[in-house]
Amino acid sequence: MIGDDDTLFIDIGCSQQKKYNQNTYGDFYISKRYPEERRLIAVLSDGLGSGIKANILAEMTATMILKFVAAERNLMKAAEIVMNSLPVCQVRKISYATFSVADCSETGLVKIVEEGNPEFLHIRNGRVIPEEPKIIVSKKFPNRFMRTYTIQMDIDDRLLFCSDGVTQSGLGGPIYKLGWRREGLIDFVEKRFDAVPDISCRQLAQEVVVEAQTKEPERQAKDDISCMVLHWRQPRSLLVFTGPPYYADRDAEYANLFINYQGRKAICGGTTANLVSRELNRPITTEMFAKGSLPANSYMEGVDLITEGVLTLSKAVEYLEDAPQEMPDDAAGKLVTLFLDSDCITFMVGAKVNQAHFDPDLPLELELRKNVVKRMEKILTQKYLKQVSLHFI
Repeated sequence: MIGDDDTLFIDIGCSQQKKYNQNTYGDFYISKRYPEERRLIAVLSDGLGSGIKANILAEMTATMILKFVAAERNLMKAAEIVMNSLPVCQVRKISYATFSVADCSETGLVKIVEEGNPEFLHIRNGRVIPEEPKIIVSKKFPNRFMRTYTIQMDIDDRLLFCSDGVTQSGLGGPIYKLGWRREGLIDFVEKRFDAVPDISCRQLAQEVVVEAQTKEPERQAKDDISCMVLHWRQPRSLLVFTGPPYYADRDAEYANLFINYQGRKAICGGTTANLVSRELNRPITTEMFAKGSLPANSYMEGVDLITEGVLTLSKAVEYLEDAPQEMPDDAAGKLVTLFLDSDCITFMVGAKVNQAHFDPDLPLELELRKNVVKRMEKILTQKYLKQVSLHFI
């Protein structure tokens, strides 16, 4: 059990699939980390119907809940306000949006409220364990109620939330006439943990969404499909060394600081790699062929990844912004995969100017290393909820 004085990293991943023939998601996911409170709030909302209307309803609901919970500090009260505020469709007589919200502490304490969405899964040691909810009935709408939970998570516990596009996938079809259902989801999740015990949040969420879509006739999603996974665990650290230090007489100091770092390590930049190789007397080997338009990767003992510098960092920023479902198998793709599989990312950024970056033949949009890293910090922090620190040397 996690003690009151112990803190862990809360990893989170979400994957979504639009309803067939729709150009936007009818479900909406939002999460925000509050480092000073060692707290993370995550919300998954399912808007009524599909397309633009559903997207607006889901986004409005999720954003409102996030702000209320953050401001109120009382999840149950905030969720009850939202539940009593949401209007009911006059035709279908159901809520304009359903939601699941988790207010999570790094000590492992988590408070959960669900209204209308499928029940979450609490996964421990690769198995789903039952949780008993407390039911709160709406004072305004007698047919509307919330399930509330307060849970103490263990190390390596996970929570899985989904929209009904997952549990109802295949509904009415020849094989899954009643849908995939919660039982089918549990069976799939437990089998995946048997095969991959350390599966990441991002990978598990993606696999659930893909599997749900395969249940549909012709694999055409009849509803929006969303899955959100949270994981309490020891943080995974990554150190990225890019650019030589401003003072050359400190090369050895930073090379040793880099190689002795407790965590995964990456170098971005040929000059930086040569510096580390020279100071530590470790040879560099380079791939014979590059993949894509970027220069080939290199290898050194004790280093997880070595890439070219600013070009690769700039391409990695593009991948982080676009968030492709399948990461390209080039140097930037491998770097982004390292980022996404890490929790605490430290950049050691050399302040010495590389004259190659001022070559007039290089693309005008090519940014200097510092600016690229600052953009990357913003994206990793705000979009991917990573803990990022920059050190200019």
